[in-house]
Amino acid sequence: MDDRPAIDTSSAHQARVWNYFVGGKDHYPADRAFAEEILRAYPGFDEVPRLARMFLKRVVWHLADEVGIRQFLDVGTGLPTHDNTHEVAQRAAPESKIVYVDNDPLVLLHAEALLTSTPEGECRYVEADARDPEGILREAAETLDFTRPVALMLLGVLGTIADDGEAQAIVRRLLDALPSGSYLVLEDGTKTVRPEAATEAERVRDESGYNYELRTPERIARFFDGLELLEPGVVSVSRWRPSQNPFGEDPPEVDAYCGVARKP
Repeated sequence: MDDRPAIDTSSAHQARVWNYFVGGKDHYPADRAFAEEILRAYPGFDEVPRLARMFLKRVVWHLADEVGIRQFLDVGTGLPTHDNTHEVAQRAAPESKIVYVDNDPLVLLHAEALLTSTPEGECRYVEADARDPEGILREAAETLDFTRPVALMLLGVLGTIADDGEAQAIVRRLLDALPSGSYLVLEDGTKTVRPEAATEAERVRDESGYNYELRTPERIARFFDGLELLEPGVVSVSRWRPSQNPFGEDPPEVDAYCGVARKP
């Protein structure tokens, strides 16, 4: 008997909506309709996930190719699309090991697409909630060696945890398990660049039952307390070490801020 969860295509699903925004193929009419509702509230919002995805590719390549990180713990991975963490990391270093973590049944259905690893490396999907760091660490330890540096990636995840204290405690517990030389990569939504449009999009999400805390850059920066923050610090995802930048020295900011820091 197939005990996999059934896919409800009649209403919008946040993972599929995001997949639509980043150019994926795993979405349905209800998802596209909701995405268009967001775009009416916040014209141009589709640039936010697109540029966040470009940040992911740049930072994974930097850590794997330039820093020498060979282990990645990607919490809240979402639906697979092009240039997933393992694809970028293993392109730079085929022996890289990647553990993806998500608690979404829909993502679980697509996990097989995430598990195509190079022969030299390893790729695994763990079903766990970001609010359960102990469970994440226990499962990830079957693949990752926590005596060697790990890149902990929390991209677009902590907004689902509204309380700053709770979110910071989760990040600290995960980092405590990692050795010196590990990295924290964090990105989340804000309403700093276009506050009125972001507030209107927030209202649309809230009415749909999807609550997501939009933090200020200052609140995001507190997650890096005690770590060695890499240049250029906590910035819009478009401005974290842009490469081949068509906008000149100052690419336009978007309402997603990020930072990368090393654990001393």
